[in-house]
Amino acid sequence: MKKSFKAPLLAITLMLCLSPTVFADTIRLKDGSVIRGQVIGFGDQQFTVLVGTGTRGRRSRITIYMEDVDSIEFDSVTASAAGAGMSNDEGSAPRTQPSRRDPPPRTTTTTRQQQEPQPEEARTPPLSTSSRQPSTSSSPSSSSAPTFFQINTRVRGDSTTNGWTNSGLVVRRGQRLRISATGRILLGAGRVATPAGLAAVPDNEKLMRSDPTGGLIAVIGDDNDEFIFIGRSREFTAQRDGVLFLGVNEGNLSDNTGAFDTVIEAEAISTTQR
Repeated sequence: MKKSFKAPLLAITLMLCLSPTVFADTIRLKDGSVIRGQVIGFGDQQFTVLVGTGTRGRRSRITIYMEDVDSIEFDSVTASAAGAGMSNDEGSAPRTQPSRRDPPPRTTTTTRQQQEPQPEEARTPPLSTSSRQPSTSSSPSSSSAPTFFQINTRVRGDSTTNGWTNSGLVVRRGQRLRISATGRILLGAGRVATPAGLAAVPDNEKLMRSDPTGGLIAVIGDDNDEFIFIGRSREFTAQRDGVLFLGVNEGNLSDNTGAFDTVIEAEAISTTQR
Protein backbone atom coordinates (compact mmCIF):
# COMPACT_ATOMS: atom_id res chain seq x y z
CA MET A 1 0.00 0.00 0.00
CA LYS A 2 2.90 2.31 0.84
CA LYS A 3 4.69 1.58 -2.43
CA SER A 4 1.60 2.10 -4.57
CA PHE A 5 1.03 5.49 -2.93
CA LYS A 6 4.64 6.69 -3.15
CA ALA A 7 5.12 5.75 -6.82
CA PRO A 8 2.43 8.08 -8.26
CA LEU A 9 3.42 10.82 -5.80
CA LEU A 10 7.06 10.57 -6.92
CA ALA A 11 5.97 10.70 -10.57
CA ILE A 12 3.87 13.79 -9.96
CA THR A 13 6.72 15.47 -8.06
CA LEU A 14 9.17 14.72 -10.90
CA MET A 15 6.74 16.09 -13.49
CA LEU A 16 6.28 19.29 -11.52
CA CYS A 17 10.02 19.78 -11.01
CA LEU A 18 10.50 19.68 -14.82
CA SER A 19 8.15 22.65 -15.33
CA PRO A 20 8.62 24.96 -12.32
CA THR A 21 7.45 28.12 -14.06
CA VAL A 22 3.89 26.90 -14.64
CA PHE A 23 2.71 27.00 -11.04
CA ALA A 24 2.56 29.67 -8.40
CA ASP A 25 2.35 27.67 -5.19
CA THR A 26 5.09 25.58 -3.58
CA ILE A 27 4.05 22.87 -1.09
CA ARG A 28 6.90 21.46 1.02
CA LEU A 29 6.18 18.10 2.66
CA LYS A 30 7.72 16.85 5.89
CA ASP A 31 9.44 13.99 4.09
CA GLY A 32 11.50 16.56 2.14
CA SER A 33 9.62 16.38 -1.16
CA VAL A 34 8.32 19.51 -2.91
CA ILE A 35 5.13 19.79 -4.96
CA ARG A 36 4.44 22.76 -7.22
CA GLY A 37 0.89 23.38 -8.26
CA GLN A 38 -2.16 25.55 -7.59
CA VAL A 39 -3.79 25.23 -4.17
CA ILE A 40 -7.52 25.62 -4.84
CA GLY A 41 -9.00 24.83 -1.46
CA PHE A 42 -8.83 23.49 2.06
CA GLY A 43 -11.45 21.58 4.05
CA ASP A 44 -11.76 18.54 6.28
CA GLN A 45 -8.02 18.79 7.09
CA GLN A 46 -7.06 18.35 3.39
CA PHE A 47 -5.52 20.57 0.70
CA THR A 48 -6.74 20.23 -2.89
CA VAL A 49 -4.03 21.02 -5.47
CA LEU A 50 -4.20 21.34 -9.27
CA VAL A 51 -1.12 19.91 -11.02
CA GLY A 52 -0.09 19.46 -14.64
CA THR A 53 0.08 21.90 -17.55
CA GLY A 54 -3.52 21.52 -18.68
CA THR A 55 -2.52 21.42 -22.37
CA ARG A 56 -5.76 19.62 -23.25
CA GLY A 57 -7.91 21.85 -21.10
CA ARG A 58 -7.68 19.50 -18.12
CA ARG A 59 -5.46 19.48 -15.03
CA SER A 60 -5.02 16.67 -12.54
CA ARG A 61 -6.04 17.11 -8.91
CA ILE A 62 -4.40 15.68 -5.85
CA THR A 63 -5.27 15.94 -2.18
CA ILE A 64 -2.59 16.34 0.47
CA TYR A 65 -3.13 15.66 4.13
CA MET A 66 -2.47 18.72 6.29
CA GLU A 67 -0.25 16.85 8.72
CA ASP A 68 2.07 15.88 5.82
CA VAL A 69 2.62 19.57 4.96
CA ASP A 70 5.60 21.45 6.37
CA SER A 71 4.82 24.80 4.70
CA ILE A 72 3.10 26.38 1.70
CA GLU A 73 4.59 29.33 -0.18
CA PHE A 74 2.33 31.44 -2.37
CA ASP A 75 3.94 33.62 -5.03
CA SER A 76 2.59 37.11 -4.25
CA VAL A 77 3.01 38.20 -7.89
CA THR A 78 0.71 35.41 -9.15
CA ALA A 79 -1.55 35.08 -6.13
CA SER A 80 -4.40 36.86 -7.87
CA ALA A 81 -4.24 34.38 -10.76
CA ALA A 82 -4.32 31.49 -8.30
CA GLY A 83 -7.35 33.03 -6.64
CA ALA A 84 -9.13 33.28 -9.99
CA GLY A 85 -8.40 29.60 -10.62
CA MET A 86 -10.02 28.60 -7.34
CA SER A 87 -13.10 30.65 -8.16
CA ASN A 88 -13.55 29.10 -11.60
CA ASP A 89 -12.82 25.49 -10.64
CA GLU A 90 -14.35 25.14 -7.19
CA GLY A 91 -16.90 27.95 -6.74
CA SER A 92 -15.06 29.50 -3.80
CA ALA A 93 -14.87 33.17 -2.89
CA PRO A 94 -13.16 35.36 -5.53
CA ARG A 95 -9.48 35.89 -4.88
CA THR A 96 -8.84 39.12 -6.79
CA GLN A 97 -6.13 41.70 -6.27
CA PRO A 98 -7.73 44.88 -4.91
CA SER A 99 -6.82 48.33 -6.09
CA ARG A 100 -5.48 50.87 -3.63
CA ARG A 101 -9.05 52.16 -3.46
CA ASP A 102 -10.77 48.78 -3.55
CA PRO A 103 -10.47 47.31 -0.99
CA PRO A 104 -11.26 49.86 0.24
CA PRO A 105 -10.89 53.54 -0.70
CA ARG A 106 -7.82 54.89 1.09
CA THR A 107 -9.88 56.81 3.61
CA THR A 108 -8.52 57.17 7.11
CA THR A 109 -9.81 55.55 10.26
CA THR A 110 -9.13 56.83 13.74
CA THR A 111 -9.74 53.59 15.59
CA ARG A 112 -9.70 49.89 14.81
CA GLN A 113 -13.22 48.48 14.87
CA GLN A 114 -14.64 45.01 14.70
CA GLN A 115 -17.50 44.85 12.22
CA GLU A 116 -20.49 42.69 12.92
CA PRO A 117 -20.13 39.43 10.99
CA GLN A 118 -21.31 39.86 7.41
CA PRO A 119 -21.69 36.36 5.97
CA GLU A 120 -20.79 36.05 2.31
CA GLU A 121 -21.59 33.27 -0.13
CA ALA A 122 -18.37 31.30 -0.30
CA ARG A 123 -17.53 27.66 -0.08
CA THR A 124 -14.33 25.72 0.06
CA PRO A 125 -13.65 22.48 -1.81
CA PRO A 126 -13.18 19.34 0.30
CA LEU A 127 -9.64 18.55 1.51
CA SER A 128 -7.89 15.54 3.06
CA THR A 129 -6.18 14.17 6.23
CA SER A 130 -3.78 11.33 6.97
CA SER A 131 -3.68 8.78 9.73
CA ARG A 132 -0.40 10.15 11.07
CA GLN A 133 -0.26 12.42 14.11
CA PRO A 134 -0.95 16.01 12.95
CA SER A 135 1.81 18.59 13.32
CA THR A 136 0.51 21.68 15.07
CA SER A 137 1.91 25.15 15.56
CA SER A 138 0.40 25.21 19.03
CA SER A 139 1.46 22.79 21.73
CA PRO A 140 -0.64 19.61 21.55
CA SER A 141 -1.82 19.81 25.14
CA SER A 142 -4.98 17.88 24.38
CA SER A 143 -6.69 16.07 21.54
CA SER A 144 -9.12 18.98 21.16
CA ALA A 145 -6.37 21.59 20.68
CA PRO A 146 -6.76 23.41 17.32
CA THR A 147 -4.29 22.68 14.53
CA PHE A 148 -2.73 25.37 12.33
CA PHE A 149 -1.18 25.32 8.86
CA GLN A 150 1.43 27.81 7.67
CA ILE A 151 1.66 30.14 4.67
CA ASN A 152 4.70 32.33 3.90
CA THR A 153 4.13 35.62 2.06
CA ARG A 154 6.37 38.55 1.12
CA VAL A 155 4.66 41.94 1.48
CA ARG A 156 6.16 44.63 -0.75
CA GLY A 157 6.32 48.15 0.61
CA ASP A 158 5.77 49.95 -2.71
CA SER A 159 2.70 50.40 -4.91
CA THR A 160 3.61 47.70 -7.46
CA THR A 161 0.60 45.57 -6.51
CA ASN A 162 -1.64 48.57 -5.83
CA GLY A 163 -0.54 48.65 -2.22
CA TRP A 164 -1.97 45.24 -1.24
CA THR A 165 -0.42 41.78 -1.28
CA ASN A 166 -2.81 38.86 -1.80
CA SER A 167 -1.80 36.18 0.72
CA GLY A 168 -3.64 33.47 -1.23
CA LEU A 169 -5.56 32.49 1.91
CA VAL A 170 -9.37 32.47 1.88
CA VAL A 171 -10.36 33.15 5.49
CA ARG A 172 -13.57 31.88 7.11
CA ARG A 173 -15.51 33.78 9.73
CA GLY A 174 -14.51 32.52 13.19
CA GLN A 175 -11.15 31.16 11.96
CA ARG A 176 -8.16 31.94 14.18
CA LEU A 177 -5.12 33.54 12.56
CA ARG A 178 -1.59 34.18 13.79
CA ILE A 179 0.56 36.56 11.76
CA SER A 180 4.19 37.49 12.42
CA ALA A 181 6.60 39.51 10.29
CA THR A 182 10.24 40.53 9.92
CA GLY A 183 12.15 42.76 7.52
CA ARG A 184 12.23 46.48 6.86
CA ILE A 185 10.93 49.04 4.39
CA LEU A 186 12.55 52.34 3.37
CA LEU A 187 9.80 54.97 3.49
CA GLY A 188 11.82 57.75 1.86
CA ALA A 189 13.60 60.73 3.45
CA GLY A 190 15.96 58.29 5.18
CA ARG A 191 13.22 56.68 7.27
CA VAL A 192 13.32 52.92 7.84
CA ALA A 193 10.28 51.04 9.18
CA THR A 194 10.04 47.55 10.65
CA PRO A 195 6.68 45.74 10.78
CA ALA A 196 6.02 47.55 14.08
CA GLY A 197 6.06 50.90 12.23
CA LEU A 198 7.29 54.36 13.28
CA ALA A 199 5.07 55.92 15.93
CA ALA A 200 6.83 59.32 15.78
CA VAL A 201 6.33 59.86 12.03
CA PRO A 202 3.11 61.79 11.22
CA ASP A 203 1.10 60.84 8.13
CA ASN A 204 -2.40 62.20 7.57
CA GLU A 205 -2.97 59.96 4.54
CA LYS A 206 -2.26 56.56 6.11
CA LEU A 207 -5.12 54.10 6.47
CA MET A 208 -4.91 53.69 10.25
CA ARG A 209 -4.14 57.15 11.61
CA SER A 210 -3.90 56.09 15.25
CA ASP A 211 -1.29 53.39 14.51
CA PRO A 212 2.42 53.69 13.64
CA THR A 213 3.39 54.79 10.13
CA GLY A 214 4.85 52.07 7.92
CA GLY A 215 3.62 49.19 10.09
CA LEU A 216 2.16 45.95 8.75
CA ILE A 217 -1.64 45.97 8.35
CA ALA A 218 -4.24 43.52 7.04
CA VAL A 219 -7.78 43.47 5.68
CA ILE A 220 -10.15 40.58 4.95
CA GLY A 221 -12.03 40.84 1.65
CA ASP A 222 -11.68 43.28 -1.24
CA ASP A 223 -14.79 45.28 -0.28
CA ASN A 224 -13.97 45.99 3.34
CA ASP A 225 -12.40 48.95 5.16
CA GLU A 226 -12.05 47.33 8.60
CA PHE A 227 -8.26 47.33 8.74
CA ILE A 228 -6.30 45.29 11.29
CA PHE A 229 -2.93 46.49 12.59
CA ILE A 230 -0.57 43.50 12.75
CA GLY A 231 2.81 45.04 13.65
CA ARG A 232 5.48 42.45 14.44
CA SER A 233 2.89 39.82 15.41
CA ARG A 234 -0.77 39.42 16.23
CA GLU A 235 -3.31 36.66 16.82
CA PHE A 236 -6.98 37.33 16.10
CA THR A 237 -10.25 35.72 15.03
CA ALA A 238 -11.66 36.57 11.60
CA GLN A 239 -14.97 38.42 11.73
CA ARG A 240 -15.94 37.73 8.12
CA ASP A 241 -15.25 35.55 5.08
CA GLY A 242 -12.84 36.69 2.38
CA VAL A 243 -9.30 36.71 1.03
CA LEU A 244 -6.61 37.96 3.44
CA PHE A 245 -4.66 40.94 2.08
CA LEU A 246 -1.57 42.49 3.68
CA GLY A 247 -0.19 46.01 3.23
CA VAL A 248 1.77 48.91 4.72
CA ASN A 249 0.22 51.66 6.85
CA GLU A 250 1.40 54.67 4.85
CA GLY A 251 -0.30 57.17 2.58
CA ASN A 252 2.40 57.53 -0.10
CA LEU A 253 3.85 54.20 -1.24
CA SER A 254 5.41 55.37 -4.51
CA ASP A 255 8.88 56.09 -3.07
CA ASN A 256 9.10 52.99 -0.85
CA THR A 257 11.51 50.07 -1.25
CA GLY A 258 11.93 46.83 0.69
CA ALA A 259 9.52 44.20 1.96
CA PHE A 260 8.22 42.39 5.04
CA ASP A 261 8.52 38.60 5.21
CA THR A 262 5.36 37.34 6.90
CA VAL A 263 4.36 33.98 8.33
CA ILE A 264 0.62 33.30 8.47
CA GLU A 265 -0.61 30.47 10.68
CA ALA A 266 -4.27 29.69 10.02
CA GLU A 267 -6.48 27.42 12.07
CA ALA A 268 -7.46 24.32 10.13
CA ILE A 269 -11.24 24.21 9.97
CA SER A 270 -13.50 21.87 8.04
CA THR A 271 -16.50 22.84 5.96
CA THR A 272 -18.78 21.07 8.46
CA GLN A 273 -17.80 23.56 11.18
CA ARG A 274 -19.33 26.50 9.35
